[in-house]
Amino acid sequence: MKKIILLSFLIVAAISIHAQQSTYNNPLAVDLADPYVLHVKGDKYYMYGTGGARNGFAAYSSTDLVNWKNEGQVYFHDNKNGWSDPKAAWDGAYWAPEVYAINGKYYMFYSAQWKDNPTRELENFRIGVAVADKPTGPFIDVNNKPVFNPGYPIIDANVLFDTNGKVYLYYSRCCYKHPVQSEIAAWAKSKGWFNEIEESWVYGVELKPDLTGTIGEPVLLLRPPVSMKDKQAEWESRSVTSKEVNRRWTEGSTIFKKGDTYYIMYSANYFGGKNYAVGYATAKSPLGPFKKAANNPVLQKNVEQGGVVTGTGHNSITYSPDGIEMLCIYHGRTLETGDKRVVFIDRMKILSDGKLVVEGPKTAAQPFPSGVK
Repeated sequence: MKKIILLSFLIVAAISIHAQQSTYNNPLAVDLADPYVLHVKGDKYYMYGTGGARNGFAAYSSTDLVNWKNEGQVYFHDNKNGWSDPKAAWDGAYWAPEVYAINGKYYMFYSAQWKDNPTRELENFRIGVAVADKPTGPFIDVNNKPVFNPGYPIIDANVLFDTNGKVYLYYSRCCYKHPVQSEIAAWAKSKGWFNEIEESWVYGVELKPDLTGTIGEPVLLLRPPVSMKDKQAEWESRSVTSKEVNRRWTEGSTIFKKGDTYYIMYSANYFGGKNYAVGYATAKSPLGPFKKAANNPVLQKNVEQGGVVTGTGHNSITYSPDGIEMLCIYHGRTLETGDKRVVFIDRMKILSDGKLVVEGPKTAAQPFPSGVK
């Protein structure tokens, strides 16, 4: 009888351990903002983001998208072609890296403060590209200058390698010194809250095949609504309507193609606040025109529904090891983490009618991504 009881206990314990190993809870044990995940051959994943390194970027690796190993710093500002200024505001503003595998090399696009700053702008952000032989670096800047200089500060690079062989860069023009007239701006001024409202806009531009520069002029793709009657105005203006700050953001874009449709996801509202949220727009061309979706926002705080998550945004996407499940990787905050931004991974889907749905934010246990061994 004792042997039977012991055997039963061991079976139950084994089942319990297996159940624990096959589920996970958000947030993950990775303290990053603006997370980007690269999936390489052999079912290994690498994560990059804002934070985790000084004057540069770190990398994390995983085989299951849940448990991540810190691979250390992989990009340093003082490499032989470094063009940034680590002494500038926000410690050089090394933000939002994304890494792409191309012909056996790995290319990192990122934002930082440009040391060429004759007018001493507080926000002198530009986008650079660095290359390495491995996803863990070391990454060396391709040139000793940014990819291009549009004449205003830009952040949040995202790259599309289109099916026709062309390459496109997407970025956000910063709010800095960019006041925009709108009904929201007039409303806020009438209330005596803010004299002006600055905005950030998302642009797209074609890249040279070697990724060292641009072709043609940038095209404006996304901006906050001008009219308060616009159905997107409510959720994209919460930073202003809550009297949080005199800025409206459109940033953190990530683009992908499904069938003949281009989907671009973007984040709106103050990145440091609770109202940060994600929407998307669609087009039939990589440079638009893009139409914002009726079901926006597709990812936002859940505290009003009894949850604990706020500040959800700046996402990227990847797929499960078996390629079946589409996953949304983003940062957020919980009541427990406070102001610290941490990483979440939730499932997302493109429905039969083309609608994009993110199944989050979730903090309850959920199964590992499909195909995890």
